[in-house]
Amino acid sequence: MARVKRGNVARKRRNKILNLAKGFRGGNKNLFRTANQRVMKALCNAYRDRRRRKRDFRRLWIARINASARMNGTNYSKLINSLKSAEIKINRKMLAQLAINEPKCFEEIVTTAIK
Repeated sequence: MARVKRGNVARKRRNKILNLAKGFRGGNKNLFRTANQRVMKALCNAYRDRRRRKRDFRRLWIARINASARMNGTNYSKLINSLKSAEIKINRKMLAQLAINEPKCFEEIVTTAIK
């Protein structure tokens, strides 16, 4: 059988990994074996953190809503319960934006919901 020379294929495979490793420090950017390990770890972290980012933002919005709700004489859980019972459909992201940028509007929403 003829010998298979992997020159182009192997070089392309290695260069693909080394291009993903640009910006890494030390041998992690130009030594294939360590670069491959670092790239695999980085891709795992990126996959995990794309999901974690959604949790972190929701947690941030809840903290902001709670702080503004307490300034208006209630707390987060009572406010959300009141909004649901008053059938005011506004998500946490928008509530947090209103709490920061439009405190008067947020105060109106709170008073409307608690009535």
